[in-house]
Amino acid sequence: MTAVATDEAGHATRALIFALLALACGHMLSTLLRTIPAVSLDLMAADFRMEPQALASLTSVYPFAFAAAQIPVGAAMDRFGVRPVSLSLLAGTVIGAIASGFATGPASFALGQVLLGVATSGMLMCPMTLAAKQLSASRFGLWSGAILSIGNIGMLLSSSPLAFVVDAWGWRAGFWLSAAGGVAVALAVFALVPHQAAEHKDESSPLSQMIEVLRLGLSRPLRGLIALALVSLATSLVLRGLWGGPWLMEIKGLSRVEAGNQLGAFTLAMIAGPLCIGIIDRRLGRRRALVAATHMVGALVLALMALGAPGYAVSMLFGLSVMPPRYDLVMFVLIGLATSAQPLIFGMSRQLVDAQTAGKALAAVNLAFFLGAALMQSVTGAVAALAGLPAVLLFMAAMLALGVLIFLAYTSRSP
Repeated sequence: MTAVATDEAGHATRALIFALLALACGHMLSTLLRTIPAVSLDLMAADFRMEPQALASLTSVYPFAFAAAQIPVGAAMDRFGVRPVSLSLLAGTVIGAIASGFATGPASFALGQVLLGVATSGMLMCPMTLAAKQLSASRFGLWSGAILSIGNIGMLLSSSPLAFVVDAWGWRAGFWLSAAGGVAVALAVFALVPHQAAEHKDESSPLSQMIEVLRLGLSRPLRGLIALALVSLATSLVLRGLWGGPWLMEIKGLSRVEAGNQLGAFTLAMIAGPLCIGIIDRRLGRRRALVAATHMVGALVLALMALGAPGYAVSMLFGLSVMPPRYDLVMFVLIGLATSAQPLIFGMSRQLVDAQTAGKALAAVNLAFFLGAALMQSVTGAVAALAGLPAVLLFMAAMLALGVLIFLAYTSRSP
């Protein structure tokens, strides 16, 4: 009897792992789609007959739609379950990718981006929700970092591989291949993710839930975390998903594939970063200090990269017209490692509130992550148009440093 029970437990564990991996591939597809402009912004702008900076601002509709859909999608998972919601979102992702690939101008492209933003908004919450329901707290901590790392593989695919695809077949092919990937992930979810009864934990309207999450996010215990969350993920996503490619191609003169190689190294650092910082956190036991220090290092390194542009301080210090691309490669890797502490921000939010409001606290932090990305992407488009790409990097560095200072001010009594 014990052997039978052990076999059943082992089978259930394997089934859960495969289900989580299938759902995490949806998050990977999401990160791929949001970073396609990083290596194709110039070609897309030329096709749409608009300035790259204007198109960069237009692409911010994706993260705005993504952020706006967070709470309704979370409520839908409570009411209908992870499986039907994830399948619906994947269907929407396929439609949005096809619409973006067939866009003929700014308006149709914006429509495709809105569809993608809404459809991919739950791609991280789906595996996180399933893991939270099925795993112990300690195992959930391990899997949350693993899910984020798997998701960041999508940004690896949108570096050199996507650059090769764009050079060979054009920027639209990136969206069409993503649509095919969405179909494959949907089939995997259909086959591997189990049916689960809806829990109906919260019957209030999505609007009232949104108001409650915003109220909690603005409360004093979470204020510092929210301030840092607004700029933490935004810095890495906007740099990796939008401005990294133009920086390397326009300022450093790299080809599209060479820029993709550097962005690939940046992505590898973002994949390894959450796991490395998690290990350091467990050994150091000083989470607040670790979160602040890593983000401040990220701000410093980002500023140093900006100052390596032609005519800026670091280039002049070394007597060069511009710092070589290998300098940027080192900076990208350091930024990817330094800004990978998002799982620790989630963990701190759970420490700062009681168990009854832990779910809404996590939702508030998650909303801040992606709302911050939307705001950063929109504002940096204007900064680029007014002052150029070095100013964009300096602006992001300043916002990241400011977020750290507010975080420290409001978490003085936190662990």
